[in-house]
Amino acid sequence: MSYRRPPGLPIVDAMTPPVLVLPGPVTRDEVRELSDDVRALLGAGRARVVVCDVGGLGPPGLATVDLLARLQLAARRAGGRIRLRDPDPALCALLDLVGLRFEVEGQAEEREPALGVEEAVEPGDPAV
Repeated sequence: MSYRRPPGLPIVDAMTPPVLVLPGPVTRDEVRELSDDVRALLGAGRARVVVCDVGGLGPPGLATVDLLARLQLAARRAGGRIRLRDPDPALCALLDLVGLRFEVEGQAEEREPALGVEEAVEPGDPAV
């Protein structure tokens, strides 16, 4: 039995999720298009996560919160979720204030210590 290698580059299953760059201030009409983009990115491949680059959104406000909530809802309905890239600390605080939790790139996961952090043990401390 012989096997002939197909022409061109091999198909590689990339581990990096697709990225959706969110432009500056988003109008109400653009929210539907961005939600469709999230669904299309999740439906196009085996990706379970879409990374949303929110660095260019500008100062956070309720319109930004509404946009991210709608994108998360669209992703959940498509069987995935979104992850935020480069969020402003004020945006993270606002999302926390309204009770929305988003995974953020570069953050340690729950129950997982941050990289490079070690607990110090003092001599004489009892074993736990």
